[in-house]
Amino acid sequence: MAQFRLARLCLMLAAIGVTAPALVSSAHAQQKSDAPAAAAQAAAKDTVRPDMFKLLDPAAIKALMDAKNFTEVQNRIAQAEAMPNRTPYEEYVINRMKLSWALGSENNAVALPTMEAILNSGRLTPAEQLNYYQALGDANFNAKNYPKAVEWYNRFVKEGGDASKVRFALSRAQTNSGNFAGAKELLMANINDAKKAGQKPTENDLRLLGQEANKAKDTATYLFALENLVQHYPTDDFWMDLLSRGITRKAGFDEPTYGADMLRLEMAAVKAMPPEHYTYLAEVALRDGFPAEAKEVLDAGFASGVLGKGSDAKTHTALRSKATKQAADDVKTIGAGEANAAKAKTGAGLVNLGWAYATMGQADKGIGFIQQGIAKGGLKAPDEAKLRLGMAQARAGKKAEAIQTFQGINGKGGAADIAKYWVILLQQQGGAAVAAQ
Repeated sequence: MAQFRLARLCLMLAAIGVTAPALVSSAHAQQKSDAPAAAAQAAAKDTVRPDMFKLLDPAAIKALMDAKNFTEVQNRIAQAEAMPNRTPYEEYVINRMKLSWALGSENNAVALPTMEAILNSGRLTPAEQLNYYQALGDANFNAKNYPKAVEWYNRFVKEGGDASKVRFALSRAQTNSGNFAGAKELLMANINDAKKAGQKPTENDLRLLGQEANKAKDTATYLFALENLVQHYPTDDFWMDLLSRGITRKAGFDEPTYGADMLRLEMAAVKAMPPEHYTYLAEVALRDGFPAEAKEVLDAGFASGVLGKGSDAKTHTALRSKATKQAADDVKTIGAGEANAAKAKTGAGLVNLGWAYATMGQADKGIGFIQQGIAKGGLKAPDEAKLRLGMAQARAGKKAEAIQTFQGINGKGGAADIAKYWVILLQQQGGAAVAAQ
């Protein structure tokens, strides 16, 4: 936040300047006897008295400001303010000098009312007014008066200012003031504008949207932010949160049918899973007759350093040995099952046979059997078979075909969500571009 305050201060200084208008003393104006009377009278309105000029001489003030002698600048301003019968122009000049001092010394308590006084002077051009609206927004943000910052930023945009200049600060001011609806609208606009321009939404916008949606218990918006984060800025933490909230914690998730498929996606998406996820998936794979997959899963768990440690080390090692032995045996006998699967009344055997081949490193062969099984029909969970087809296609390097398969899955119980997130993962890995919705 300190870096943000410094950046906003620099913007304020650039926007409104740190010097007063060029000063002319009234004595100097009166010496212009060759000027017409009306012109001389007009010029006299925009002058300061000689004693005030000595105090606020721009050259002297600049030297003091450059030397960071803010105490002397403050003293001079106080003396000028003590002079009686000040003209509106003298008030304007004093305020400009006071603002220079306040910004230079980072005194928001003085800067805020001074900027408003300058705005109310009627002496600023429309372009200068826009600068002051933005600067007042920045100053109020720095002072943590977020509702007031929102007010000034909105005034800046309403009066014709470039909205892109204040979106970052405005969105944060809205969230800090508890205005989630306003922040959501602005952040969504930022995100959608970036997508329309063919650019990635910023990670800051996505993170902020997710954080505020989580606070507001807006699950749909939180998932939207997470989906975009895993698509554009993937991390294991983002993926784990997405798979949890977007699949397993959703009402209606069918864990007996799709729990293992969710873990297959998780294993593909993250560098390392929790130990219980490796062992659960391996045990399900062994139970369902896929020992090669079980061995693959356990090998990955040991390679990542997650398995084989602590009090469960012996259990992990025993499970791995069991999977390794069964996988070796399965390689020798799998071919004998092809005829039986083909003769079966339903396609379940063909789908299982195809997945077994896919997990043995023969994904292309497995794809054919899974497709035959789906075509034959009679499946208890057709969407599960389609998920296996998509995963086999992904293993075979046929990412475009896998994406097409996953996009055709619309079932309940978690099938559609698993398919959706497979699409995002494959897109990251070079599949057809698919934006998170």
